[in-house]
Amino acid sequence: MSDDAPSRSVFRRLFDRVFPKMPDFFTLLTDQCQQVARTAGLLVEFMESGDPATGQMIRRDEHEADKIKVRNLHTLNEAFSTPIDREDLYRAIIDLDEVVNYCKTTVSEMDVLALTPDKHCLEMAMHIKLGSDALALGFSRLAKTPREAAADADAARKAERKVEKAYRRAIAELFQGDDYIHMFKRREIYRHLSNAADRMANCANTLHDIVVKMS
Repeated sequence: MSDDAPSRSVFRRLFDRVFPKMPDFFTLLTDQCQQVARTAGLLVEFMESGDPATGQMIRRDEHEADKIKVRNLHTLNEAFSTPIDREDLYRAIIDLDEVVNYCKTTVSEMDVLALTPDKHCLEMAMHIKLGSDALALGFSRLAKTPREAAADADAARKAERKVEKAYRRAIAELFQGDDYIHMFKRREIYRHLSNAADRMANCANTLHDIVVKMS
């Protein structure tokens, strides 16, 4: 018995070196989604108040999101095996980070262009928040109840469509009158919010692809 124990220990170390333990990508993606949802929540707060302090919190969140993205990509690159298609993991990591990037770009350019939030910005931000919450819920389901995540992917896509409808209404209202400088400045902000929603929809599509492959 005593001679067998060291042998098993050596074998286990050798096995772990050749076949390392699979990282918990479900938890890693859920963490990243929660970060996105947090930033989207701050975006809604900013569009309600225009508070520069909230904008600064969004900028700090973007730095934290970058750290999470780098961690997840490094883990993916080093992983011997994955529970999800590698390409799907990569797309999810990148697109989730892009949602946060566009939130930060929105508030940064509003500051530079001396623009305050309006009703259209708030409406789009609220739908981005709802879609981000749906993604966070959907990715959290993958480990145990992946089929249920399909409804969350649909909810995130629905939120993106509502952003696009709000964007078109905003543009139609904006391009009236003759203050062209203001029009083009404001359009840039609307476009960043639309881009954030596009990346959110990409994440929803990836989530749905993962569900199909796991079912």
